[in-house]
Amino acid sequence: MSLGSAATHPETLSAASPPNPRPGAARLLNDRALTGQAISDRVPNAALVPSVVIVGAGPRATGVIERIAANAPELLDGARLDIHLVDPHPPGGGRIWRHDQSRLLWMNSMAEDVTMFGDESVEQEGPVRPGPSLAEWAELVRTGALAVDLEPETAAELAELTGQTFASRRLQSAYLGWVYERALADLPPHITVHEHRRRATRVSGPRDGRQQVWLADRPTPLLADLVVLALGHLDAEPDAEQSALAAFAQEHQLTHIPPEFTADSDLSALRPGEPVIVRGFGLAFIDLMVLLTEGRGGRYTDDGPDGALIYHPSGREPVLHVGSRRGVPYHSKLGYPLRGEAPPLPRFFGPAEVDALLARPGPLDFRRDVWPLIEKELGFAHYHRLFTAHPHRTSVDWPDFEEKYAACDPGGPELQALVTASVPDPADRLDLDTLDRPLAGLRHTDADSLQDGLRGYIEADLARAHDPAHSPDLAVFLALLSVYGQLVRLGDVGPWWHGFFSYLASGPPGPRLRQLLALSRAGVVRFLGADMTVTADPERGVFRADGASVPGHAVEARALVEARLPAPSVVRSRDTLLRGLHTDGAAATPAGLLAVDPVDLRVLDRTGRPHPRRFAVGAHTDARSSGAFARPRTNAPAFRQNDATARALLTFLRDASCRTPLSA
Repeated sequence: MSLGSAATHPETLSAASPPNPRPGAARLLNDRALTGQAISDRVPNAALVPSVVIVGAGPRATGVIERIAANAPELLDGARLDIHLVDPHPPGGGRIWRHDQSRLLWMNSMAEDVTMFGDESVEQEGPVRPGPSLAEWAELVRTGALAVDLEPETAAELAELTGQTFASRRLQSAYLGWVYERALADLPPHITVHEHRRRATRVSGPRDGRQQVWLADRPTPLLADLVVLALGHLDAEPDAEQSALAAFAQEHQLTHIPPEFTADSDLSALRPGEPVIVRGFGLAFIDLMVLLTEGRGGRYTDDGPDGALIYHPSGREPVLHVGSRRGVPYHSKLGYPLRGEAPPLPRFFGPAEVDALLARPGPLDFRRDVWPLIEKELGFAHYHRLFTAHPHRTSVDWPDFEEKYAACDPGGPELQALVTASVPDPADRLDLDTLDRPLAGLRHTDADSLQDGLRGYIEADLARAHDPAHSPDLAVFLALLSVYGQLVRLGDVGPWWHGFFSYLASGPPGPRLRQLLALSRAGVVRFLGADMTVTADPERGVFRADGASVPGHAVEARALVEARLPAPSVVRSRDTLLRGLHTDGAAATPAGLLAVDPVDLRVLDRTGRPHPRRFAVGAHTDARSSGAFARPRTNAPAFRQNDATARALLTFLRDASCRTPLSA
């Protein structure tokens, strides 16, 4: 049965004292599920109340609602407002962070590094409404300050959670659900939220009039004065390569799993003991690895030499042959906190530098115009930490080095000469090219030699990630976050940067790499190396994969998994609403992202003109940030964007209502 919409009349609660989930909201959800009737259809004169439709109910939508609650007292002045939240998945977690996924899947950030709430670091016009991080929320639940209903397994996990724990996605889903409930509770009483557990299929309407948001299985549209698209990660139609691979698989009765959200993949066709080629070595691979090993009954013990993990297979696992362009997994999450002085960021890539880039005539070239500034910024953070925390590994004083570093041109030979003269050990110098392509030029005589070499690389990465002697790595991580926050103003900078950022700053938890090592030793995972290529062999009717790391070595398999999310694409998106916007004139970048105004995220048309009534936030836009939630005290771009968008919405409603009745 399709669920109708439920109207929620939230109560105002103090932001300083986080509310418990509201029983009234839970009852409305039960009523809706029982009756299937759209409660908002029974609201008298509902069409006369100004309305905002938010499509998507994940953490970005929650963030926008939280900012509406914070800014409404200033900007709305007691006027009534209906907010319609449209998503077939439960609000809070949405699709990606929903509860209904394997308990084995983790977050890739420690609990103390995850928050949905802004703080004094966020550059925004609206007021700060503090709230707990995931770790602080768990402590409030443990001490009884919050009453949250959790299933037994999730409650047991929460009882053991520390700030340094990598929580399960189910626990994060519970946190996000609570944040959503708090956002509702913080709304003024004249703002009502209506939930629609349906899929939005189309947006229509004139630029100067109300918009119509059409929902699946509903004959009449929702009327909206303003529309916000918070669509999250979307599925996409296959590109030419994936279409050819899928057709080949169908012709030869093979298994081909295209780029998609791993938690949604049907892995049942990957049979025990059979080889599977896996292209992609990022977080999607880690999820796949978990689901095909522990998810099929395997287990780990820590009774190996020096406490190393040993994997005990269930016999139901396939053999995963994994490779990628780099040929190595993403770097381990760092396992120590910052002690002492943090690098003062931004320094060489901040608002002034972005202003100068935006003022240049013509299009920017990322490698030529932007990357040298980023490289100097990352280097500054690295050497600031090296000189201030580990001065015995340098040959000059920091003030002298800093002055000369500032005077050097980005990427110039003078800068390299300064570093060489001031940092004696090459291992202490920041080498971004080697970091990006660690296997470049390395060749192994056979596949077994490659396995040994990759295990040694992963072991070294794990050791480094948990050794504060290498704390310049943490400074570079903080600089990467700072750079990402500046780049959102430049729009679409191409896919390379996002991959590089994820590889260095958004890798798996250390325990996952320990598991990967155990699986490699057990023969369940085999490494293919760098510069991996996949071809279809029509003569043998199989997929074939090889790489540059072992010349002449190839693997054949009847199954191929593309372990990555599909690249965001307005044109190829399976979301009919997004494709329809593009057909009706919304602009897309060369990389396929929806073009939005960098200030308030209004959707742009192909002449660069912002739509007055349509906004978009999140991964499908060219203002995409690194995530809907963030590390505390990092001036997270998503939080800045949420505030700017909420204020733009409320300001439009306030000013328009002064001119003419919005809903007449």
